[in-house]
Amino acid sequence: MNTFPLGSADLASRRLGGSVVSASDESFGFKENLLVPAAPDFTPGRYDHRGEIVDGWETRRRRGEPGHDWAVVRLGAPGVITRIDVDTSFFTGNFPPVCQVEACGLEGYPASAELAAADWAEIVPVSPLKGDSHNLFTVTDLRRFTHVRLSIHPDGGVARLRVHGEVVPDPRLWDGLTIDLASQEHGGLVVAASDDFYSSAEVLNRPDRARTMGEGWETGRRRDDGHDFAVINLAATGRLRQIEIDTSHFKYNASAEVELHGCALVDGTPPPPADSSSWFRLLPRTAVRPDTRHLFTLDRPSAPVTAVRIDAYPDGGISRVRLVGAPEPGARRRAGLRWFDRLPDSQATACLTGAGVSAEDVSAVLAARPLGEDLSAVPAGLAVTVLTEWIDGRP
Repeated sequence: MNTFPLGSADLASRRLGGSVVSASDESFGFKENLLVPAAPDFTPGRYDHRGEIVDGWETRRRRGEPGHDWAVVRLGAPGVITRIDVDTSFFTGNFPPVCQVEACGLEGYPASAELAAADWAEIVPVSPLKGDSHNLFTVTDLRRFTHVRLSIHPDGGVARLRVHGEVVPDPRLWDGLTIDLASQEHGGLVVAASDDFYSSAEVLNRPDRARTMGEGWETGRRRDDGHDFAVINLAATGRLRQIEIDTSHFKYNASAEVELHGCALVDGTPPPPADSSSWFRLLPRTAVRPDTRHLFTLDRPSAPVTAVRIDAYPDGGISRVRLVGAPEPGARRRAGLRWFDRLPDSQATACLTGAGVSAEDVSAVLAARPLGEDLSAVPAGLAVTVLTEWIDGRP
């Protein structure tokens, strides 16, 4: 069985909606290359009007002028960043000697001027880089960020930027809706799979649609009487209403049948082994067709589930799994507390001020964080009303 580390999503991924919103310069290599999902590639001797064609972001040579180059990235899924990978693959004589990474948290969709004026926090200090290498940096700041800024000193080329971490969704966006509780964009994670021979089960809960067979989960051909499975930790404990099993692009090697089981555990508890009696059935063993999106609407909402196991008989390929439902009130509250407690002070201040909370009460709320389960330290009045709605959710 393969297991995957919790918190391993690439928060900046284009597949989650990440984007390079601005850069100081991109004379040789486009800034958008930083977030291309595929690994970098390079063919020597290919030129266009800019120079040699590079698969990365490359700036012009600075000739003694002050300053350095930078690129600002909007995270596709805001969250707590745990590791940064500054990938300089194929950049040998033109990689930056050092880099720095900063992060900030902002509401909405800020323009470049707002980002320039943001309260940036250093999460990777000025650090040396190696050429043609994955340069990995551990991040210990536990705040929730929405943007990162990569600075290179003084100039040079970077192939890819990966921002690994744990998604911390804004649960205010869930209120009154059913959502895909399995989706990476909300914080769902594939945590185990029986087999990843051709492609990883980690793609099953991506919010996009697979464009080819290679963007789905495909196992090796079984020669025994067993079956394959994958386990997804949901973004929040919830009751499922609809299950989607998508076998798109798997025409001759799709799974023949599927069966789904769920379990209900305390937050933070890893799912039990696949053969544990803790699992209960959500969808009976059901035949599925190749190259088809299957929707299974449940007769009634399921019991609360925190994780789901997808059994694939006997093996084969599945492109995507969607698990649509509504978070439980307790899970919604935990998500609300986690979101607000992880906000940088500047973003929490903007949220509260925008809701009409006085400057004095804003200071008191910030001083009371982490709020935990009790809002008794929050000033009575509008601050409590606003926070209760954000944390518990609107009907």
